[in-house]
Amino acid sequence: MRIASLQPSGPGHQFVVYGDCCSGIPGAPHEKTFAAVNAVVQRLEPPPQFVLFTGDEIAGLTPDADALRAQWRHWLDREMGWLDHRTTPLWQTTSNHATWDRASEAVFREMLGHLPRNGPSGQEGLSYWVRRDDLLLVFVHTLASGLGGEGHVETVWLRDVLRRHADARHKLVLGHHPVHPVNGFSGAYQREIGPEHAADLWDALVDGGVLAYLCGHILAFDVQVHRGVLQICTAGAGTAHRMPEGVEYLHVVQAALDEQGLRYQVIDVDGAVRETLAWPLALPAEGWQSLAVGRSEAPLSGGPFGDRLVALRFRGRSASADDGSAQTFLCAHDAGRQPSLWIGLRGREQRLAVIVGPEPGRSPHYWHGPALDPQEAFDLTVLLHTGMGPGGILCRTANDPRWSTLAAASAWGAERLGWPRRWSIGEAARGVDDQPFRGTALAVEAFVSAIACLSGAS
Repeated sequence: MRIASLQPSGPGHQFVVYGDCCSGIPGAPHEKTFAAVNAVVQRLEPPPQFVLFTGDEIAGLTPDADALRAQWRHWLDREMGWLDHRTTPLWQTTSNHATWDRASEAVFREMLGHLPRNGPSGQEGLSYWVRRDDLLLVFVHTLASGLGGEGHVETVWLRDVLRRHADARHKLVLGHHPVHPVNGFSGAYQREIGPEHAADLWDALVDGGVLAYLCGHILAFDVQVHRGVLQICTAGAGTAHRMPEGVEYLHVVQAALDEQGLRYQVIDVDGAVRETLAWPLALPAEGWQSLAVGRSEAPLSGGPFGDRLVALRFRGRSASADDGSAQTFLCAHDAGRQPSLWIGLRGREQRLAVIVGPEPGRSPHYWHGPALDPQEAFDLTVLLHTGMGPGGILCRTANDPRWSTLAAASAWGAERLGWPRRWSIGEAARGVDDQPFRGTALAVEAFVSAIACLSGAS
């Protein structure tokens, strides 16, 4: 049965991106799981215009160059032999299983001779860029041996490429390693890019008007946003035995780009669409509901929901910094149990916190955002997007309208939340430690929508 591809509305691009199958060995377990993912790609109608692979194609990690070449030949000629490169280009990133030292980098260049040689000096065929009409694709080498190996990446060249292609409507950057931790799995150089490169890399993406950074490495599907730029992690092409059971799944991401932005669908090996997103979002000026301080009827109840967006705008003047106890903006809970959702300030720095506790008797999960200056006016909006997993708890301020995912160490987000019928504003509910807001002039507004109703530029 065919699977309908998302298509651009008017001129645009449609493609697939996936990675981390660690295959290339005939008869090995990953050959079978990778074949199941490829079968999904082959069912897409219409087929993708091009294919992006975020690395770890082969098992690799062997000092035997001939064995590496054999794995590459099997991967390219047999496992990907169904793909007609003349009509559907395939572009790939370097990765820790395939390019972990100078010798393996040399084999990568040799076996993938079709990749452009327009990267920085010493990284030809490892870092490169591709221009397709109004789309710029930049592939960065996130474990450059000449810079220090895993977690090290060139950013001066990246900035120059983005500057020279400033006219591109769409800009995507791809690298194997995430910049921001995924699902709580954090560790510089091993799980994400090292700190001496990460900040400058993300600054380059923001400054260069990049829409999204596509990566893999962490065996999950994850999306988050930082200063308006998406990080999309897709690493579900075959290594099923190491994926967290019941949380992650084998998948491919099919996406469309047009003048409205990016839309994607994450498809599992049964052909089911598991997650979707349209970005950027546009929150309307109309349809917001004021929530009075005290107890009020919730604008959303029931669930859990996988297709809802809840925006909450909080304005007021913050308290002094002499008391670090928690201050409630919003508390939602059912009688006799801890809050399902708590939003407020914690600590003397008055840092924004969102606490989600969907399961009675289990510890809640925490998201943290910006700190407020004491006794100053504030205006911030918290967004709970149940289609984005842990990255779907975001914030923006009146001074910076770009969305950013709050910091967390969770593998799930608001999609697990059951929404109680009664909310408390400015104080915790009766029967729970009161935790009142200690500032002044607190005003809260809510906007609730089905996710499908919102898309387009903000």
